[in-house]
Amino acid sequence: MKRKLILENGTVFTGEALGSSRDTSGEVVFNTSMTGYQEILSDPSYCDQIITLTYPLIGNYGINRDDFETLNPSAGGLIVRESASHPSNFRSAASLDAWLKEKDIPAIAGIDTRMLTRLIRNHGTLYGRICNEKADEADIIEELQALQPSKDKVKKVSTKNAYHAPGSGRRVVLMDYGAKHGIARNLIERGCDVFVLPYNATAEEVMKLNPDGIMLSNGPGDPTDVPEAAETLKALLGQVPIFGICLGHQLLCLACGASSSKLKFGHRGGNHPVKDVRNGRVDITSQNHGYTIDRDSLMGTDLQLTHVNVNDGTVEGVAHHHYPAFSVQYHPEACPGPADSNDLFDNFIDMIDKHQAVSI
Repeated sequence: MKRKLILENGTVFTGEALGSSRDTSGEVVFNTSMTGYQEILSDPSYCDQIITLTYPLIGNYGINRDDFETLNPSAGGLIVRESASHPSNFRSAASLDAWLKEKDIPAIAGIDTRMLTRLIRNHGTLYGRICNEKADEADIIEELQALQPSKDKVKKVSTKNAYHAPGSGRRVVLMDYGAKHGIARNLIERGCDVFVLPYNATAEEVMKLNPDGIMLSNGPGDPTDVPEAAETLKALLGQVPIFGICLGHQLLCLACGASSSKLKFGHRGGNHPVKDVRNGRVDITSQNHGYTIDRDSLMGTDLQLTHVNVNDGTVEGVAHHHYPAFSVQYHPEACPGPADSNDLFDNFIDMIDKHQAVSI
């Protein structure tokens, strides 16, 4: 069955139907990772976005039960060049198409994803719709041009109720702005006793748990859409060590007085080089974000720039001058992606231990 991808600038692609048969609209973005489509599709940071995968063959190793980053994916849709109908892998439990149908995620295959990616790079991210081939293109283009981004994405993907992942070590509160399972997994592997709280938990609710450290998760959308989270972080700064990832990094920076802005087409993939300006070390990182902290806005704050993107010089990490708090824009839990920066979790544990030693 044929299906169309219609973009707000009037570009139309025709391909083959994949996944759910319903129509879907959203911001069309691209990810350059060569593997990891299961983790990408289940990453809450892709809430309502239509993901273009630049690697030409997707689905060849199927879907397995172990590699999900959330059990209830919120991706708006998927665009691929070719979808493998007969996956081959000893862990495979279902085909990509079958899983997309089960999770009600619409997709389209057989279009020129290279052309689409070049278009997004030249013009910036665009709103698009995956729809029936007989849909009226003019009407849809008009609707897409009037589409406004939703401001409740974090609310949509965050846990509704606090829950506990018991451990025998340091107690860490994980603020869930759309957390990937990989973050909690890394903390649990280090013996942490993890309490996961909703995005709008207050500073008082956090401190009632008597945490040794606070982890700020990744999440979707514009950090200015969750001002309550930044206000909570203002109250928490200096009380216990804080480590932020992706959206958590942006919220920590906003809490300290910095500002954010939207990137032209974002950073999404598993091959982004990041330089630690303190020692010159370069890590290859996994990234997924459409917003960045304005580098100039760090001036006059208590934040020190620690990491920059080698490709475009954007802010990739900061540390607080006075309090035990640091954050990075990329994903050290690396699901999918390289594990170059996984030792940041160890740095967080060391920070907790040093803070406790000083407190005693």
